[in-house]
Amino acid sequence: MPDGTRQTADGPTGFDHVLQCALARRQFLGAAVSMGAAAFVLGVGGFVPRARAAAPVFDFSPVPANSLDTVTVPAGYTWRIVARWGDPLWSSGQAFDPESGGTAKSQRLAFGDNNDGMALFSDGTRTVLAVNNEYVNRATLFGNRPEARPETEDDIRKAMAGHGISIVQIGEKSGHWILERDQPLNRRITAETPMRIAGPARGHAWLRTAADPNAEQVLGTLNNCGAGRTPWGTYLTCEENFNGYFTSSDPDFVIDDAKKRYGIRDRDWGYGFARADERFDIAKHPNEANRFGYVVEIDPFDPESMPVKRTALGRFKHENAEVVVNGSGRVVVYMGDDERGEFLYRYVSNGTYSGGRDGGDLLDNGTLYAAKFNEDLTGTWLALTPETTAMADAEIRILSRFAASRAGATTMDRPEWVAAHPDKAELYCALTNNRDRGKKANAGGDAMPASGPNPRAENLYGQVVRWRPDGGDHAADTFTWDLFCVAGNPAVHKGAYSGSDNIDPDNMFNAPDGLGFDSRGRLWIQTDGNDSNRKDFAGMGNNQMLVGDPLSGDIRRFMVGPRGCEITGLCWDADYTTMFVGIQHPGEKRSSHFPDGGDSVPRSCVIAVTRDDGATVG
Repeated sequence: MPDGTRQTADGPTGFDHVLQCALARRQFLGAAVSMGAAAFVLGVGGFVPRARAAAPVFDFSPVPANSLDTVTVPAGYTWRIVARWGDPLWSSGQAFDPESGGTAKSQRLAFGDNNDGMALFSDGTRTVLAVNNEYVNRATLFGNRPEARPETEDDIRKAMAGHGISIVQIGEKSGHWILERDQPLNRRITAETPMRIAGPARGHAWLRTAADPNAEQVLGTLNNCGAGRTPWGTYLTCEENFNGYFTSSDPDFVIDDAKKRYGIRDRDWGYGFARADERFDIAKHPNEANRFGYVVEIDPFDPESMPVKRTALGRFKHENAEVVVNGSGRVVVYMGDDERGEFLYRYVSNGTYSGGRDGGDLLDNGTLYAAKFNEDLTGTWLALTPETTAMADAEIRILSRFAASRAGATTMDRPEWVAAHPDKAELYCALTNNRDRGKKANAGGDAMPASGPNPRAENLYGQVVRWRPDGGDHAADTFTWDLFCVAGNPAVHKGAYSGSDNIDPDNMFNAPDGLGFDSRGRLWIQTDGNDSNRKDFAGMGNNQMLVGDPLSGDIRRFMVGPRGCEITGLCWDADYTTMFVGIQHPGEKRSSHFPDGGDSVPRSCVIAVTRDDGATVG
């Protein structure tokens, strides 16, 4: 509303509840400070605090919001490109063609499009960057087509090759990180790469197809969003909006409730995959869609290894997979389902991790849970079992949304990345926004009242929820929670839509998405929201990356991206002197020529950020 007010903001479950949570946060932090920092950290079971040199929490001057078509970082910092869409990974590849976006063959040999989550791996002699390629920008990939849509089978195969994961060996040259071509670890994983199905859903009738009657192997991974890494050195890539690739050739084909709950309709989002590969035609292959929506495990140091879809972690629109090893050795994975009114999940392994490179089977045998948040700032992890859901175990992993609904989990405002504090049992999740909050039910018919960690109706801005497992035990079934921050625009609104008390005109933002902790225990927040810089979003500028202090709640803007981009993906090198950050879909909705300038085609890329004095960035 242009007058800066919203009628839904002042009810008892609106701003009053936000204020209650903010006060609870301050009281909790006050208690922590009174105990002393050492006691507070040491009191958490299963974690050993790190020794840190005395340093200010923020050692940079904040970056003002802007709408420039470049990356802006603080004075004393420099950014450089490491890899961008279309860069060949091998000498046999072709230089990027801005007119056509290349061919299917050239894309299979090049860095994929729209990079998202990432992780860095090192074996002491080699450094490997694993990067998700979430989707392709049709306007640029098919820029040589009159309607910017695929016209030939090669166009479609090119799009398939633009998806997936780019695994690239990188090295330092003249003090800068660069992509190294022709390295044996370089690898492209795409929508056509064979993958093994593992876990409770392997072999289930709902995953069987004509090409794979035993439900043991699937081709490809789609819409890989956030990521994770395991203690045994593997990469976890997360399938999100897989529904946008399926279509029906039969206008009379009846789409069942299971497909509807996952957003699968009779037409795709313009990719046309079914025209080149009929497995994407749900009228001909109704089970194929059930084979997507999982977390996929990849060994970055074994290019001959087959990726594995870990069905025990559930099927939904995965954001990232945050892995911790509990004090008892059990592996715990936290995951969000990025859909309005869907749920926050946790997986707890049955077995324990004892070190080394062998641990993948721990992701096949365990219990899946969904979170229930109570108004009194407590919560419970609801086990999704045959007893609690009246579903078989394999069905729970394939139709996890149905299972969480039956168990009575809390509908959330699009839970995205989860980040675990490095020194204590404390978790954070970005709830990016939810325009339907307080207005209607989710796709499964579950109510979405403005309450709990989702306190605002028609939530435009999002918030970051924080919780602490009882007893510092990640396997505990109960927790306490509060809101670390509630995004908003205090330059436009008063009350709930202005945000929490740690948001001001100098650090305001909307749509928190990516989250990650650095070596100093600071929380980095990346945004993927409205960058129109108008009305409700006036003064916010382009999407950005901020850093927050979990103890004080202070937040400071570190980076602003180019026009139309999302800032996403975050990792560091071994000594934390380089931060790797993803710039996705520049110019998606606004004119951009990033990163090459002039009248060039915009290209997603990974950048490296360093301090000019060589000190740590994180």
